[in-house]
Amino acid sequence: MTVANGIWALIPAGGQGLRMLASTPKQYHPILGRPVLLHTLERLCAHPRIRGVLVGVSEHDHHWQAFIPILVRLPKYLGKYTGGETRAHTVLNGLKELAKHAKPDEWVMVHDAVRPCVRHADLDKLIVAVGADEEGGLLALPVSDTVKRADMEGRIIATVERAGLWRAATPQMFRIGKLRNALEAGLKHGDKITDEASAIEAAGGHPRVVACHGDNIKITVAEDLYLAELILKHQQGNA
Repeated sequence: MTVANGIWALIPAGGQGLRMLASTPKQYHPILGRPVLLHTLERLCAHPRIRGVLVGVSEHDHHWQAFIPILVRLPKYLGKYTGGETRAHTVLNGLKELAKHAKPDEWVMVHDAVRPCVRHADLDKLIVAVGADEEGGLLALPVSDTVKRADMEGRIIATVERAGLWRAATPQMFRIGKLRNALEAGLKHGDKITDEASAIEAAGGHPRVVACHGDNIKITVAEDLYLAELILKHQQGNA
């Protein structure tokens, strides 16, 4: 099998966005007149190598219903599924749902709902790099700032060597069966799973980091909405 023949995508969108300090989850905040999540979903659905996309939402999500009339024009949208207690649970639920469409040796990209600016060129770069590497991999950014470690009182106790340090981004791309096994094992053993790569690492894997553009930002606080809007306007102007 060639990697181009079996790539699927999951968007875990069950988070509440507590750091946004708003009543509306951050994935539903509007940018350029449309919710963040819709921008993200459309971008993945528009990529020619992605065969289908599933979205995981909270069982208590009251915002999703407004999306339904819009989704009919996205033929690669496969549907929504119910998320779990944590991101890891939500992704695992998605992999189980994806099993209705895909084979275990095919590939899945897991992408943050609140990264609407990811470039197709970076997706292509990830596909090429990871397709020849059974360990899987992820988009990431090398750390460029000086990094300090502080104590509980906010006093610097060390300057951290930044050589070899990366900020993990998404998508993160792995064989479907391999990621499912890693997540199931990690959750069973109580491992701290902060992203899909950490589950693979806990299972003994060594995913590849693939450098992406800095505009693949994650919307976390209110100021990020304005930055994402500027990035999207710039990307649309240069499309």
